[in-house]
Amino acid sequence: MKINKPLLSISIRVYVFIGLIVVLLSLWYLALPQPLFKAPLSTVVWSKENKLLGARVAQDGQWRFPASNRVPEKFKQSILYFEDEYFKYHPGFNPISMVKAFWHNLNHDSKRGGSTLTQQVIRLSRQNQSRTYTEKLIELFLATRIEVEFSKDDILNFYASYAPFGGNVVGLETAAWRYFNRPAKDLSWSQSAALAVLPNAPSLVFPGKNENILKAKRNRLLKKLVENKVIDTNTYQLALLEDLPGKAYDLPNITPHLTEWLRQNHQESQVKTNIDFKLQQQVNTLVEQHLTLWKSNQVYNAAVIIADIKTGQVLAYTGNSTSSESPFYYVDMIKSPRSTGSLLKPILYASMLDDGELLPEQLVKDTPARFDNYVPQNFTKDFQGAVHADVFIQKSLNVPAVRLLKSYGIDRFINKLQKLGLNHIDKSADHYGLPLILGGAESSLWELTSMYTHLAKTLKNAEHNQNTTPFENLKLIASQNPQKTDENNLTNILSPASIYLSFEAMSGLERPGLDAGWKAFANSRKIAWKTGTSYGFKDAWSIGMNQDYLVGVWVGNADGNGRPNLLGVNAAAPLMFSVFENMPSTKTWFAKPMADMKTLEVCAQTGYIKSLNCPIAKSIDIPKTQLKLKPCPFHKIVNLNADKTYQVRSSCQDLPNKITSSWFVLPPIMAYYYKKNHPEYQDLPPLHPKCQSSNASQFALIYPKANQDIILPKTFDETVSEVIFKAAYDENKTLYWHIDDEFMGTTQYFHDMQFQPEAGEHILTLVNEDGQQLQRRFRLSYTETH
Repeated sequence: MKINKPLLSISIRVYVFIGLIVVLLSLWYLALPQPLFKAPLSTVVWSKENKLLGARVAQDGQWRFPASNRVPEKFKQSILYFEDEYFKYHPGFNPISMVKAFWHNLNHDSKRGGSTLTQQVIRLSRQNQSRTYTEKLIELFLATRIEVEFSKDDILNFYASYAPFGGNVVGLETAAWRYFNRPAKDLSWSQSAALAVLPNAPSLVFPGKNENILKAKRNRLLKKLVENKVIDTNTYQLALLEDLPGKAYDLPNITPHLTEWLRQNHQESQVKTNIDFKLQQQVNTLVEQHLTLWKSNQVYNAAVIIADIKTGQVLAYTGNSTSSESPFYYVDMIKSPRSTGSLLKPILYASMLDDGELLPEQLVKDTPARFDNYVPQNFTKDFQGAVHADVFIQKSLNVPAVRLLKSYGIDRFINKLQKLGLNHIDKSADHYGLPLILGGAESSLWELTSMYTHLAKTLKNAEHNQNTTPFENLKLIASQNPQKTDENNLTNILSPASIYLSFEAMSGLERPGLDAGWKAFANSRKIAWKTGTSYGFKDAWSIGMNQDYLVGVWVGNADGNGRPNLLGVNAAAPLMFSVFENMPSTKTWFAKPMADMKTLEVCAQTGYIKSLNCPIAKSIDIPKTQLKLKPCPFHKIVNLNADKTYQVRSSCQDLPNKITSSWFVLPPIMAYYYKKNHPEYQDLPPLHPKCQSSNASQFALIYPKANQDIILPKTFDETVSEVIFKAAYDENKTLYWHIDDEFMGTTQYFHDMQFQPEAGEHILTLVNEDGQQLQRRFRLSYTETH
């Protein structure tokens, strides 16, 4: 078979041509970068009303806001009439404009561009390569490709988002804020026209330079707009009178600490938050006014957070002073862990109510206590003897709190706190010990307000028969989705009933200053609140909530410098109540969760489960839980003479009209302090003289002797021996030991007690179960031994 060589040659050339076309089309299709722009973006934070809260410069030092969804109409018309009137019709390039530009450049010294907006978008995406004819061909090639990939509106949006507007200002939205202090959608025709001409010559924007050139360019564009009936004559005349952009404005910085936190921790560059813009501004002002009062005491920092209880959304976030004159103003104190002070006491109270280990008004012991080497003290350095549990919350007493924590168990309590989101409390019970309840652990205002918001939300949900409320952190971001929970294993961390009783106790705190008489005002609102003060007066806390909102406050110095009188009730609570005054008013209170409660008869005087000896009982509502408490131990049936001045016994002779009565009797050490605050308390009457007393318990001090001088050796390393005191008493009974009115402990069975008092003169006091006292004075000194 004879091959037709000319035909074969033509076929080969056709295939080669087709192949080249396929290769070129493939290159054309694959040439467009994905994504088109890779430049780093500024972090931009918006309020829930879409108002700018703050922004941070991009990593390359440019102010470059993320691309918006659409270009405002005024700027769109301005840029099209200035740069590319045929943008809607060309396929990415304009042949007529290119020919005109080429002919102009051949015949004139000045250069004229013929690039369309599409080609300029390509040039911007290629980071403004040098303007050569080769680069022009590449831009043209890619411009046709981008026209296929994106709509005209998308291409225009690319231009508006990445065009240079002078200095380090990139993009229309950034330029609108920097030059006119407003969003791009609110720009006037004059302002839109001024910005439309800037990318063509961004150096014109600098104040004092080339202002006449910029003004002439803007005015020519405005004239073009009126000639094409885009704007009317009146608008044109008014636009000519408007000022040109001058010195760049500082971008809004309403939430500096939140903005910085989002920059460091959030993946998206543009963040819409739940912040209420007006409320945030009010809180910032209140914080600055409050710190002005405290600067005289060298207190410079404060933080406030507000949460919506129903949604868990953060409505205001003031992480610190917004004044750069305040030391350490840049530290976000909402996220910084600090000593919790007394803020955990209501959680312990609610936990013990929930587990049936405490009743709401049960008397708890408030007397001097020693736990190994740990000796807790109340803030007032005084003791109540016995105090109702809800009052211990209101007075924030330390010693009852420590005793209750010891009873409840540190491990159990830590586990509860961790479930409630206090993640900074992550060490063992041995590490924290009993001081945990008094501020011996650290947490942040963020964690603490999240915890209390969860409790309030649990109680609020109970009103709508929602049986469980999974723990969730507060929600800063508008699009934040609830965390996933295991629907098959949901239980409330604390029951609604225990939370309600805890909030009721917290609402009884006496408010500071002018708020003390809040109940007398018609617009009064009930608030459950708790303050805290850390050791050394370094941190002042106050957290409060009503049915709708929670306010958390911290006041102090970010460097940890403590100051006198820096107390939660003095420094933090007034600011918290000031914030509440700016919140929507509500008189409603949490509904009592009756479905989660049961009724119990208790002794009216002691708050314990009613015993047969209690003279007066009352009904209270408590959580539906199995109680682990004994009936009231403080009421005893005693036999008395007719006028109740003496106790009598069966052995008493010739005493008519004996009566039996219930008597409120506290243990001697509790009674000793209780009587100081309760003058109505009556000790048991003494035994009648006619009654036999040979079997009455007698006790005596064996050592030391009266006015004895005790000398103990002290070694070269300052170690001293302890002195051992001895007493004689019934081994089945308890003796209470005190030195100089300070309670040191109790003994039973063997009445020996070790002490290590300071050198000097002391008084040793013993009290037995019947309230009898025995005192002895002694002197103690040390001798050096080598």
